[in-house]
Amino acid sequence: MSSENATSAFVEDWLCYNNILGEGAYGEVKLLVHKHTQEKIACKIINHKKYKDASAQINREVTIHKLLDHENIVKYFGRRQEPLKEYIFLEYAEGGELFQLIEPDIGMPSASAQLFMKQLLCGVNYLHSKGIAHRDIKPENILISADGILKISDFGLATLFRFKGKERLLDKKCGTKPYLAPEVFQRPYRAQPADIWSCGIVFVAMLTGELPWSDTTEVNPEFAKWKRNMYISDTPWSKLGNTALSLARKVLHCDSKKRLTLEEIERHAWMQFYFGSNTSSDSVDSSSENPAKRCNSMVEAETKHNREAPTVTLSQPVTLFRQSKIMQAMDNIRTTNYFSQPTQNDNLMLQFTQSPITKDNFDSLIKRMTRFYVLTNREKTLESLYSILDSLHLTWSLDVNGALTITTTDSHKNQLIFKVNLLDMDKKLLLDFRLSKGCGLQFKKKFIKLKECLSNIISKND
Repeated sequence: MSSENATSAFVEDWLCYNNILGEGAYGEVKLLVHKHTQEKIACKIINHKKYKDASAQINREVTIHKLLDHENIVKYFGRRQEPLKEYIFLEYAEGGELFQLIEPDIGMPSASAQLFMKQLLCGVNYLHSKGIAHRDIKPENILISADGILKISDFGLATLFRFKGKERLLDKKCGTKPYLAPEVFQRPYRAQPADIWSCGIVFVAMLTGELPWSDTTEVNPEFAKWKRNMYISDTPWSKLGNTALSLARKVLHCDSKKRLTLEEIERHAWMQFYFGSNTSSDSVDSSSENPAKRCNSMVEAETKHNREAPTVTLSQPVTLFRQSKIMQAMDNIRTTNYFSQPTQNDNLMLQFTQSPITKDNFDSLIKRMTRFYVLTNREKTLESLYSILDSLHLTWSLDVNGALTITTTDSHKNQLIFKVNLLDMDKKLLLDFRLSKGCGLQFKKKFIKLKECLSNIISKND
């Protein structure tokens, strides 16, 4: 079979949904569904005409990502390069980003946070064993599969810090400011403790629904209090019980040499505590994968804050990764050059069959808590949105496809961009809010505010 024919077979068998799953620095991510098997993959589409500096960055990302094979890492399936566009094929995580499961200012149940923390540490430990530092660990780069398995994604800033047993110090200040270790601003720094610090911020965010500071520079007042041990009555620390706070203090130690290692975090009392199962009968027992000892004396292990968070439904994680049908399918595709550059026709462009979002296929799309149905038609809904956005002094624009892009700044004065798609669904109108750039928790705060303002037109029955 020639490369050209193989490519044609691929195009004919896969549908590309119009709905965008997410956005990156150089493009957007869409969902591909096989017409016959219904297998799903995510496709990152990079427009080289629009992003002329993307090529070298994408090559570095792919070089690292293709080396990885672990249950808690989003799987890389292949790439296809064209003169003006490039397609990166990745594992589809139907559960969406981790931040979608974190209620702003509240967090999530401790049993869920513990389970996710264990999986995050497992994935980061695997990366470090390969000599790879992620350098941008945050809830927006952590995905959840349909089975409740955590998946680390986005290796655009990842780098090799150890090769043939020799470790090098890093000197590039990169990542997302609220998650950066203090030594990253000073440089040079060791890769592993810096990633561990970022995991610690994710830990605090999961339990409290907020970030402790906007950055870890000397002039930041919240971080200055942390360094001087004058934080105990301040939020988010006041929401944590003694044992959770103990773990946070040791993971977020300002001296990277005294910071806990991944192995030490796993042995910490909070990580070993038995929280029991989640409130849902369908939820997984947080200790079922790796049973922990019940610590009767640890009455402070649960956070003090009464978190009435939405139930996080998780399926039983599998101990060993089972080769899925999709992996087998993609292995077959790779051997038949489905993702290779066409050799017989360099100008051959990859055109997926575009498929609209309908009620029948909506359930297969990524899960989000930032959606709701409205009672009004498209015109009236847009009028209501325009009025509320203007009253809140939010900058907005409407594109040719009828999607709203809202631009603002968050409470840390960082840029926040999110989009609203109006989808016709079974004679109803669905408003689908999606983060485009910025902090997921800050985005959800804005969403909650807008939802409150639109409460008079929201359908209460859906």
